[in-house]
Amino acid sequence: MVTFITLVALGIFVSVMGAINMTGNISTIHSYHRRRVTEENRKPFGMLVGIGTLIIGIGIIIFGTMFFIFEKTGREIYTAFGAALLMASIIGGSAISFYAMIKYNRGIF
Repeated sequence: MVTFITLVALGIFVSVMGAINMTGNISTIHSYHRRRVTEENRKPFGMLVGIGTLIIGIGIIIFGTMFFIFEKTGREIYTAFGAALLMASIIGGSAISFYAMIKYNRGIF
């Protein structure tokens, strides 16, 4: 039960950070990336990074829920399904965020 609560809380936190970024408020993004984004590109940059972060947050919530179902039923298929969705959300969300960084920062680093 503690694992479920921890994962869902983490997922909600990450999702909220993504939602904040989607509004154009990029204050939660590393200062290096904020400095390199022009004022007119802050909104689209924040939107893309926020979408990527939100996808990762939702993946964490789903994984936590699947792990909780596994704990109650003992069927490992739920953990496997949750882990697959988590990996897909991390890869997809990171790809969107990296795309935004490359497009609006002219590089990841």
